[in-house]
Amino acid sequence: MKIIIVGDGKVGFTLAEHLSQEEHDVTVIDTNDDALRRASESLDVMCVKGNGASISALRESGADTADVVIAATSMDEVNMVCCLTAKRLGAKYVIARVRNVEYAAELATLKQELGIDMVINPENATAVEISRLLRFPSAANIETFYRGRVELIGFRVQEGDFIVGHPLSAQSHKLQELPMLMCAVERCGEVTIPDGSFVPQAEDRLYLIGQPSGLTDFFKLLGRYTPRLKDVFLVGGGRIAHYLTAILEHLGMRVKIVERSMDRCRHLSEVLPRTMVICGDGTDQELLEQENISAADAFVALTDRDEDNLIISLYAMQQGLKKVVAKSNRQNYAGIARAVGLDSVISPKFITANQILQVVRGMQNSKGSVMNALYRIAGGHAEAMEFLANDTTRNLGIPLKDLRLKKGILIAVLVHQNRIIIPDGSSILSQGDTVIIVSRNHGILDINDIYDDSLLDMGAVQ
Repeated sequence: MKIIIVGDGKVGFTLAEHLSQEEHDVTVIDTNDDALRRASESLDVMCVKGNGASISALRESGADTADVVIAATSMDEVNMVCCLTAKRLGAKYVIARVRNVEYAAELATLKQELGIDMVINPENATAVEISRLLRFPSAANIETFYRGRVELIGFRVQEGDFIVGHPLSAQSHKLQELPMLMCAVERCGEVTIPDGSFVPQAEDRLYLIGQPSGLTDFFKLLGRYTPRLKDVFLVGGGRIAHYLTAILEHLGMRVKIVERSMDRCRHLSEVLPRTMVICGDGTDQELLEQENISAADAFVALTDRDEDNLIISLYAMQQGLKKVVAKSNRQNYAGIARAVGLDSVISPKFITANQILQVVRGMQNSKGSVMNALYRIAGGHAEAMEFLANDTTRNLGIPLKDLRLKKGILIAVLVHQNRIIIPDGSSILSQGDTVIIVSRNHGILDINDIYDDSLLDMGAVQ
């Protein structure tokens, strides 16, 4: 597909990287020579210097024949004008990054009036992701499927956990009867799809998928269930903090924000009257002690500096808080943080990339099964996807045990007639089912991509 990305900042570069890896024809537009040079040297993309909102730059980039135009500059207004112009030139699908809190309440009107097909807000999406982690503190990350009725969570296995040292097939009946499945494991940087012979070890990062009640019961069995959090301590008062605090207040949690900028503190105090806002340096240990950080249930680091977020999050972990979350856009920092026990590291740019990848893959597969969700897990080495089976889906009605799937593919959950099923070998796919698939090292566009056609018994194909 022909894709144009306007703006080569953190989000734009990450999108260009992911989309070029999936062999799309990517063009990047930016006014910054250094940003364009970096993209040209490290990615297989074409670079155009210019203002992405100008007709000349968009024409030079081929917006009139583009399948997708993504406007991801630092200015919302430029992004909206860029999408409006690209649409008028003939671009098939336009996506605008809109971050301003004031615009967020008017997104439906903006989309309709300007002809924008999709609006992405990385800060709001990040706030929603963090709020999930605070509602389920035992998890390092949480992804949702089928309108929240199915969840996928990751957590780190600890030495004393009863699952350590025993194959999955030999685990207790209580565990095996839960409506959940162990669908992926990350060990020493390697990701595998576990089978019954897999033996969990301490320090594994294990991914579970199933009904929320089943996941909650699992952590109760594990002795790691954390009751609902009440007090949340935030450092950094930017847009993510604003969106997150509004969500947490709605959930009945008490929030305290530490922010350096006096002007920003005044603004937050006005728009979030129930929240305590403190003007100060959130990286100052003395200030954190004065504000009694150890009395909070959870800590979230949301400053503009990844290094500060990681350092103060490690300090919060030392204070024994039940849940600690850090924002970090640098993938290498996230790996370092997890190595020292800080598992919940959130990246706005990767959340945004996942949203757009889902749209692009759906457009590529417009005649096949519908992709409703896409998440990259295990450091991007595996993916979890939600599809809707339709009349183009092959092998309907055939027991899963008789299907030949590609290596590293797992059919993790089926939703049949609104009933959530953790499938076994006798389960079948039916038209209209929602199918959740976990894949390692495969760019799946359609349910039919999971089959190994080189081994498939053609007599079984419908």
